[in-house]
Parts: sequence; C-alpha cells; structure tokens
Amino acid sequence: MLRLVKENTKIALGAIRSQLLRTVITVFIIAIGIWALVGILSVVSALKNTILEDFATMGANTFSIEQYDYASKMTKTKSDSKPNPIFTYAEAKTFKETFDFPSAVTSISFNAASNIEVKHESEKTDPEIQVFGCDENHFLNSGLKLSSGRSFTDFDISNNIYVCVVGSDFAKGLFKNVSPIGKTLSIRGTKFKVIGILKEKGSTFGKNEDLRVFIPLPIARSIFSQPAINYEIKVSVRQEMLLNQGIDQATVVMRNIRNLPPSQPNNFGIERSDDLVKTLMSQVDMLNASAWLIGIITILGSSIALMNIMLVSVTERTREIGIRKSLGAKRSTIAWQFFTETLVIGQLGGLLGTILGIATGYGISTVIHFAFTIPWVAIIAAFITTFVVAIVSGSYPAIKASRLDPVEALRYE
Repeated sequence: MLRLVKENTKIALGAIRSQLLRTVITVFIIAIGIWALVGILSVVSALKNTILEDFATMGANTFSIEQYDYASKMTKTKSDSKPNPIFTYAEAKTFKETFDFPSAVTSISFNAASNIEVKHESEKTDPEIQVFGCDENHFLNSGLKLSSGRSFTDFDISNNIYVCVVGSDFAKGLFKNVSPIGKTLSIRGTKFKVIGILKEKGSTFGKNEDLRVFIPLPIARSIFSQPAINYEIKVSVRQEMLLNQGIDQATVVMRNIRNLPPSQPNNFGIERSDDLVKTLMSQVDMLNASAWLIGIITILGSSIALMNIMLVSVTERTREIGIRKSLGAKRSTIAWQFFTETLVIGQLGGLLGTILGIATGYGISTVIHFAFTIPWVAIIAAFITTFVVAIVSGSYPAIKASRLDPVEALRYE
C-alpha cells in the first residue's frame, strides 16, 4: 500500500514538472489569496502589538480629564452634540491644587508647538521637532522613562529654570552621538540646558516620539503664547484598587471648578487608560474580522480557479487516464494522483503567499512604525487554509478523473 502511494505521488510530481507553466500560474493564483490574508493579518497584529506596548508604558492606573467623553460622543448625532469648553490653565492649575485624593499624582501639560527648528551652536535640526510644556509629574503619569540625566523637579517649575528634557534621537542627530547632557539648545531664540534624555520610544501611528523636547510649563506658556490652548490633565493613582474612587472625586472637583449645577451633565470627559485601550482593541478586532473576510473572499476565488485548472488538466489527460485504467489502475489510484497534484500546488501557493504576506506586513509596519512580530496565527491559518482549499478544489477533479470509462477515455482525442 505504501509503495503504491509513493508511486502515485511520484507520478503526480512528474505531471506537475511536465506542465511547469500551468503549475506556476496556479501556484500564483493560490498565493494571491494567501498573500492578502497573511499580509493584512500581519499589519493588524503589528497594530495590536503597538497599542499594547504603548498601554504598558502608560500603566493601567491612570486617567485623563479630556475636553470630551469620546466614547459617548461617538454615539451622539451632530444635532444634539454641544461643544465643550477647553481646559484653561487656570482650571488645570486649580484642579491640581484642589484634588487631594490619597496617593494620587496630578500633572499638567500642553502641546506647545509642532514642526519647530531646534539649534545647538551652528547645528540645527529639520523643522520637525515637537515642543511640550509640562510640570514635574508629567513623565511619571505618561510612562516616560529616562535613559540618562534627570527629569524636572518642583524647583525647576516654580523658579522658571531654563532646562529641558529631549528625546533619544537628539543624541544621534544634533549632537553627533555625543551625550546632550549639559549642552545648550536654542528654541525660538531661548536657550535651554539639557538635563535628561528619554529612553527610545520609536513611533506611534507615524509620529516619531523620539524627536520631542519638554520644557517647564510656565516657560512654555510665555514663549508659545497662543489663544485657546487646551491643557491636558493626567492623574495617576498608585493604588489601582482606588482608581474608581479617584475618578469619582476628580469628577466632583472638576464640576465644582466649572460651577456646574446638579441638573447639568458634565461638559468634560474622563478617559481611563484601560478603557482607551479596550476601545482601540475593539476597533482592531473589527479590522481583524475585515481582514479575514477579505482573505476568505480572495481565497474563494483562488479555489474556484484552482478547481477549473485541475478540471482542464483532467480533460487534457483523458487518454492517459484511459491507458492507466486499462493497465489495471484502480479508481483510488487515479483519484490520489490528481488529488496529490492539487495538494502540492496548494501548499506551494500557500508557502509563496505566506512569504509575500509576511514581507508585505513587515514593510508596511516598518513604514508606519508599528511593532512587527512574526504573525504565527496568520501563518498557521494560511497553512490550514491552503490545505482546506486543496481538499475542496481537488476532490471533484480527482473523483471525475477516477470515474472515467477506460474505453471512452482511450477513444478521446
């Protein structure tokens, strides 16, 4: 029995080699479907890894007070939505001074400017630097860690000390692989002494997180004065079990600051870091389902094409089948030969599609700065899918070939 299987497999492989052009075309047809499936799943997996990595640095025991409650805002129509006021510096400062929840740390920050040119002596950067104004608690609440130097202290903030903390790319670019610690940067004509370098963070959704400069909040307000600045308030609660109570108290404090009567709803939103990641992951799951749908539709087309090509192969080799059956070949022998051809072609197409899909996923993830990892789930799914496609597409042609009448087959021209 085993000898017969080996002999049939050898015949099937010989038939594949003898029709090389058709085999290559068929392999590419299968590969296109697997390519689409693995490629999309790879990018979605990289997106999920990026979100989880960013969430891990931020921590699960933090919350932000935002201009809007974005979860409820998405469910509202434009007609019943009312714009919420921004957070002014006075409101943010009052909240920080008033909110005295146990083990809670509050920070205030704002995006002072984007696309800024930063200078060091005669050298200067491209106009692509982001400048943030923040207080001494911002790095803790945002999960930003330093590779060297120190962060801001209360003394730096309260005494308007002209110091700054920079991203890791400054050591590679502007300072020519020399430590920036102790060096002087010029931002819009104002000089700052570098006291700290952040650990490399990479890019998030296409934004380079290592080309940022953080300066003390009061100084940032004086240099980058502009109307309608929306300040960001973040709170971390060291005891995670008290997070819900902290959010409740923060809501009361902010309502009092904005003088909201009991009958009026909040005109601000509170976003928990874990709620944010849950929302993002639900969107990623939708992308994942869409990827499967697109992949399945593409593979369905590949399956039909593979079946048609194998039926053409059966038709062209009708006389060969008749000769083999007249020499004593059983139905199962003929069926196994054609089924083996389909299985080999399917697996070759799956292998090629998987390689192309991983390469595509890696390329896209690199361009948009996602955290790419080898998508084992996608690879296993591709292997199983090609196996199922081979069974479904190869069964009918194999059965048709095995049922041919040997006398009629010998007469076929």
